[in-house]
Amino acid sequence: MSKKFEQISLKPGFMKHNGGIMFRSISETEYEFKSKINENHLNAAGITHGGYLSALVDAGAGTAAHRSADNAPCVTISLDLKFIGVSKKDDEIIGHVKILKKTKTLVFLFCELKCNNKTITSASGVWKILKIKPSELGPGG
Repeated sequence: MSKKFEQISLKPGFMKHNGGIMFRSISETEYEFKSKINENHLNAAGITHGGYLSALVDAGAGTAAHRSADNAPCVTISLDLKFIGVSKKDDEIIGHVKILKKTKTLVFLFCELKCNNKTITSASGVWKILKIKPSELGPGG
């Protein structure tokens, strides 16, 4: 398992455009990711926009699902989020993912985002493991 964070936002797209995500594997069932909050991540109240936090969870937890599925492509089926705290510009958000169950076709997981050691978002989700090669997904896939 990798102990160092690595940049996973290498291809052009939404997450790379928004600063990217750093990711690391802790074990076969636990993963972490992080991102720094920039000015463009804020809402009118000056706190991190819920849409950005949602995208961050989807990308980070989706990568964890992908890695836990032996690098098979995975797509989000459901994602239930609870926004319970705030973050601001220049804060570092750290996401922790725990794979709860993996079947031949599905990955069930729980994810928690923390800022300054306080939980700001929690999420549970289900990802579908696709039985196709990444090259069959087309551009950007």
